[in-house]
Amino acid sequence: MIDTHAHLDALEDPVGAIARAREAGVDRIVTIGTGLSSTRASLALAEGEAGVAVAAGIHPHQAADGDSVEDLAALADGKIVAIGETGLDFFRDYAPRDEQRRLFAEQLELARDLDKPVIVHMRAAEDETMTMLAGFDGMVVMHCFSSPDLLPVALERGYYVSFAGNVTFPKAAELREAAVSVPADRLLVETDCPYLAPQPVRGKTNEPAYVVHTLASLAETRGEDRDELAQRIDANAAAVFGVA
Repeated sequence: MIDTHAHLDALEDPVGAIARAREAGVDRIVTIGTGLSSTRASLALAEGEAGVAVAAGIHPHQAADGDSVEDLAALADGKIVAIGETGLDFFRDYAPRDEQRRLFAEQLELARDLDKPVIVHMRAAEDETMTMLAGFDGMVVMHCFSSPDLLPVALERGYYVSFAGNVTFPKAAELREAAVSVPADRLLVETDCPYLAPQPVRGKTNEPAYVVHTLASLAETRGEDRDELAQRIDANAAAVFGVA
């Protein structure tokens, strides 16, 4: 199976985490760049590890770091499976909002130019994020989905909806209800490691091997067979990212 969103470059021992993932049956990982240095580190790691693909992006938290989308495009050309993660985060406000908007718009244009899907981070900026996405006609992955009120619009637009470990938390009943409503052909699963370890391993540093817990929770919530759901998600990931 696949972890469609990991930050391997943020782990202390990414090579060990990849090995443990394989032991758990997670043989493919999409590792996510959050800036130029992160994307470079991710590309270097992927060169030596089978089954590891890279998405290149500038995270809204890094929007004030001086990274340019032109430089990102030079890294991305022919080597990556998606643009992102990118988007808007008005909760932390680690970067000026105008810079977040500019880089988000430029990365959407890059994704369009490269014919790549875009991986979207969205927090406390739901309406504006969806407005900016309205003009984008490529594939969209709503990463670490946690906005149930926006699900009808996301599904109407044909977006892929990816759930992370927070869907397993005891107080996340509304999020689990949303997960039931996502059509099987639009569902993805991720760790977002090293963050948001799922409930059975909560308190530990998250890593790709733990995506199996989120998958199990989704299968139980949706009333589906775990292995069949894993196969469906693998097919969705292949359709989005071209990884098989």
